[in-house]
Parts: sequence; C-alpha cells; structure tokens
Amino acid sequence: MTLQEWTAAVQRAVGIDTEVDIHLVLDLARDAAHAVERPAAPLTTFLLGYAAALRGGSATDVADVADVITRMCAEHSGAEG
Repeated sequence: MTLQEWTAAVQRAVGIDTEVDIHLVLDLARDAAHAVERPAAPLTTFLLGYAAALRGGSATDVADVADVITRMCAEHSGAEG
C-alpha cells in the first residue's frame, strides 16, 4: 500500500473528506523532529490537525497553522544553533 493509498483509506475510515497535503504534513513533522526532538513530530502533526479543525478544517486552515508551527520550528532551531 502506498502512502497516498493509506491516507485515502484512513480518510474514508474516519470520515474525512478534505484534501490532505501529505508533503506539508511530512515536512512539518521533519521540521519538528529536527528542531525539538523526534517525538515532537507526531505530536506536532496531531496539534496541526487539531488546530486546523478548530479553525474550520479547510486546506487553507491547515496551511495557515502549518506556517505558524514551521516558523516556531525555525526560531527554535536558530535559538539552539
């Protein structure tokens, strides 16, 4: 099963019909893992989804929240470097 197939299957199973930007989520997970520590990746992506859902759950909401968290990761990395 490919990542795209898995994502589509999970979406069907849990009733999500919003398009998922897989690369955005994976990039954010990578940034969190490198800026903080590895366990930050799944926690951060969970928080991304939760915050985006509270804002309405659109692709724009996801992108806006991801931008905020990406900036946080960059600032955190810069603070330790």
